Amino acid sequence: MKQIFAQISRAFVAGVFTLAAAQAAHSETSMTTQKKEVVDLLKAIETGAGEPVAVINPDKYIQHNLGAADGLAGFGALLAALPKGSAKVNTVRAYQDGDFVFTHTDYNFFGPKIGFDIFRYENGKIVEHWDNLQETSGPNPSNHTMTDGPTEAKDLGKTVENKTLVKNFVDDILINGRMEKLTTYFDGDNYIQHNPQIGDGLSGLGAALKAMADAGITMKYDTIHHVLGEGNFVLTASEGTFGGKSTSFYDLFRVENGKIAEHWDTLEAIPAKADWKNDNGKF
Repeated sequence: MKQIFAQISRAFVAGVFTLAAAQAAHSETSMTTQKKEVVDLLKAIETGAGEPVAVINPDKYIQHNLGAADGLAGFGALLAALPKGSAKVNTVRAYQDGDFVFTHTDYNFFGPKIGFDIFRYENGKIVEHWDNLQETSGPNPSNHTMTDGPTEAKDLGKTVENKTLVKNFVDDILINGRMEKLTTYFDGDNYIQHNPQIGDGLSGLGAALKAMADAGITMKYDTIHHVLGEGNFVLTASEGTFGGKSTSFYDLFRVENGKIAEHWDTLEAIPAKADWKNDNGKF
């Protein structure tokens, strides 16, 4: 009898592990599929392909690009306004955090732009979209472009830890100005910068901030709206002001050994509400 119970126990445990492995594999496949769906959807802006658009739920598509009307019809109208053959789309990075897929893309979309896009999935379909676009500029003083650098997410088991680090950095330094904590987030002066106006290292950041101050330009972060991550890449979407104008800040950070090692960003002015083409707000 003991042998029978032992056999049943072993079979049960083996079944649990097999089921867990299958569920994990399904989850990973789903994430990979959804990232590909988003990349294909963005590429369709260039190619005009209709199939990728099927991933959008036409009955529930909330648009936060304030230059486009709400819903799938608004997305279509925006594309129809593009001069024929003008659009170019090269998605450099694509990551996923639960139901959210976020991308970093080199566009020619009414002119050369770098953009971050966030898509929210629900029941296997895209139901919401946010983005932040900035005119392409650079290279910066350290000869980095707005998109070059590593692309593969690593340290997948440290996603939560890395998101916490980046959220704390934005809150401490960019929102509350606790500059005495600045050096705790970096490995000395080892910091690669892709902002087109700023050079590498904390020294480059300091020089840029001084130049802004001397020119009377202020930059202030007020609120973090999104913190999304996959492994060592974390994206924050924040609201604040730049030069006195309401601004949306998207910042992508690469974390290495518990420190911020690299940074990409886009800044986009938020238009006056009277100019919005939907009522959903930027965030």
